[in-house]
Amino acid sequence: MDVDGGARLTGATTLPDGTPVRGRGRREPLPGGPDPQFGLYLGSPRRRFTRAPVWTPPWPAEWIDWPDFRTPRDDARAAAMVVAAYERARAGERVEVACGGGTGRTGTVLACMAILAGHPADDALAWVRGHYRPRAVETPGQKRWIRRFPTLVG
Repeated sequence: MDVDGGARLTGATTLPDGTPVRGRGRREPLPGGPDPQFGLYLGSPRRRFTRAPVWTPPWPAEWIDWPDFRTPRDDARAAAMVVAAYERARAGERVEVACGGGTGRTGTVLACMAILAGHPADDALAWVRGHYRPRAVETPGQKRWIRRFPTLVG
């Protein structure tokens, strides 16, 4: 149950320990149902090469500086932020994780959250592809980051 007694997020993936977390692409329409209580966004809130306004969600959120098709610019900070978001979800908050398309970076974070939820690290890629999106985690670097994640969180 959520800390406020409300419903879980539409489209949430249930992690191995029963914790729901929604992964999505920010370019996709926001699903119906309750809003997140916290968002972890992967990329940059600033738009480069355009004058379009910066997207700011109406709920509390943090950003991991994480270029598309790459790994985070600061591994230790990113890993700590993934752990903190997972702990919020485990405590009952409605947590959303999103990047532009919702596949590579978002899949990588959900795989890492599955590890935090007790799933073996060497099978986290298969787990996220079976429970979130079949093509989740797009690059060799992202796959390596998942394998390294347990060493980043100690």
